[in-house]
Amino acid sequence: MTQHLNAHGQPVGAPVPDWQPRPRPPRTPMVGRFCRVEPLDIARHAAELHEANGDDRTGANWTYLGIDAPPDFASYRAWLEKMAAGDDPLFHAIVDGTGKAVGVATFMRIDPANGVIEVGNINYSPRLQRQPAATEAMYLMMARAFDELGYRRYEWKCDDLNAPSRAAAQRLGFRFEGIFLQALVYKGRNRDTAWFSITDKEWPTVRSAFERWLAPDNFDAAGRQKRGLAELRAAG
Repeated sequence: MTQHLNAHGQPVGAPVPDWQPRPRPPRTPMVGRFCRVEPLDIARHAAELHEANGDDRTGANWTYLGIDAPPDFASYRAWLEKMAAGDDPLFHAIVDGTGKAVGVATFMRIDPANGVIEVGNINYSPRLQRQPAATEAMYLMMARAFDELGYRRYEWKCDDLNAPSRAAAQRLGFRFEGIFLQALVYKGRNRDTAWFSITDKEWPTVRSAFERWLAPDNFDAAGRQKRGLAELRAAG
């Protein structure tokens, strides 16, 4: 690795030539083969999302989110309206092949000056979990951040105890960076936060694996994957 020194002989970070702040994410849809990721529209999506979340009978999907599962549609809609009122977090609905919204994800902690953006508030209903659309939605959001908007760093954070989220981050190509101890208090309990990232230098390898995973010839007649994301990344 090349070491960069300033005029005093002290080590400094590598130059970032001609860097300019990046654009904020637009409120336009991202369209793939299995899903469409579009800015949340309360009137259109709230009822569909509430219906899809109803398949989570125990409310376990909400364990590591900021609130527990709202008890009824009115409460859910009011919470969604409050959360989606601004531009950061910027809420998106994930619409699957049935044409209905079955999950949400956001761009958040958007830092155009430094080219850093986080994906968060991910809540996949049982109808979306373990489906190709679930993976494609994350690919589409990454592609917007890196390819369309030119961000340098894409982040994923979760409760360190959230084993499914940690596994998902690593499957999707994020690099584990460490744990911030006692980072938050939510629902009256402590959260140690696990940090993950993908940088623009890592993105070409991650993108290539996604594209090969999403290709029609990677799925059999029953819709099952032939090769996994991690396997494809390792194959280069």
